[in-house]
This record gives sequence, structure tokens and C-alpha cells, in this order.
Amino acid sequence: MPDFSTIIVFAAASMVLTATPGPDMLLIASRSICQGRAAGFLTYAGIALGTYCHALAAALGLSQLFLAVPVAYDIIRWAGCAYLLYLAWKTIRSEGSGFSPSEGLARLSTKRIFGEGLATNLLNPKMALFVLALFPQFMNPKAGSMVVQAFILATVLNGVGLLVNGSVILLSGHIRARVGKIGRFKKLPQYLLATVFAGLACRLALGGRN
Repeated sequence: MPDFSTIIVFAAASMVLTATPGPDMLLIASRSICQGRAAGFLTYAGIALGTYCHALAAALGLSQLFLAVPVAYDIIRWAGCAYLLYLAWKTIRSEGSGFSPSEGLARLSTKRIFGEGLATNLLNPKMALFVLALFPQFMNPKAGSMVVQAFILATVLNGVGLLVNGSVILLSGHIRARVGKIGRFKKLPQYLLATVFAGLACRLALGGRN
């Protein structure tokens, strides 16, 4: 198990990394603005579970497949792009959605919102490489099970991420309340969320940072 000083240093590094705006934060913010805080937290829960999956893969050495077999990286990268573009298309094609939390969440089940957050995270090979590059610097084979250490670090990362993204979700709620008072923005939720999905797909296609 990592010692306390290691966890503190890792937590500080996690704070810097999670506070830097990126695809995950953008997706969480857009979900929160379009469908309410509950959707934002569900999306983060899916992303957090994806982090545990990447941590397990890194601990078992599976993420090194991307380094040994470059084509595997490209396959997952393009699969992620296709999935995100599909989500953008589905969002645009969906029926009109207002800014009412109950109305927005009724159209998308909690399982789907959670699943989209998880899938978006898992299908981003940059996240796997990020975990593979960062976690080993804070893991010691002599300190016990590598899987347990990876899960502890993932928990710290997710905990810090919850603080940062939780603040984003709450702030997005205020933006949602203000914009929701303007009736002519009725279709804005679909366009905003579809733009986010399409933008993430382009970023992934170009090999952007997670």
C-alpha cells in the first residue's frame, strides 16, 4: 500500500490534472447544463468507473498492449470516434428537450447516462496511456499488491475529480437555471451536447490529450 506521503503527492498531482479543462470536464458540464445536476453526477460516476478499469488494466500490464501493438491503439481510438459521432447524431435526432430536470432525465435513463460516461472514458486510449504513465511513478512492487495500489491511486484520483467536477456540476446548474428562463433556447440542449460529442470525436481522431 502506498505510504501517506506518496498519496499526498499523488493527490496534489491529481488536483492539477483534474482542474485542467479537458474532455471529461466538458462532457460533465454539458450534461449538467442540458439535463441537470443528477445527469452530471451520473456521467462522472461512469467516468470514475472507467478510471478504475484503466487502473486495473495498467496494474495487470494490459495497457502496454498499446505500446507493443500500435494498431490496437488505432482500433480503439477510431472506435471511440465512431461512438462519439453516433452519440452526437442520436442527440440531434432526439425529440425536443427543455431545460426542466425532470423532463430531460425522463428522456434518457440513468443507465444510459451512466453508460455513456463509462463508454466515453473506456474508448479513449489516451486515458489508458495517461494512467500507464502516471501510476507506476507512485507504485512500488515491494509495497504489496500492484492491483491494490492501483485501486488506491484510482480512488484518490476519483476523489479529487469529484471535488473538482462536483464544483463544475454545481456551477453548471446555475447557468442552466439562468438560460432556462429564455424560451427561444429550447433546442440549445441538443445542439450543445451534440457539439460536445462531435468535438470530443475530433479531438480523439487528431490524437488530442485526454
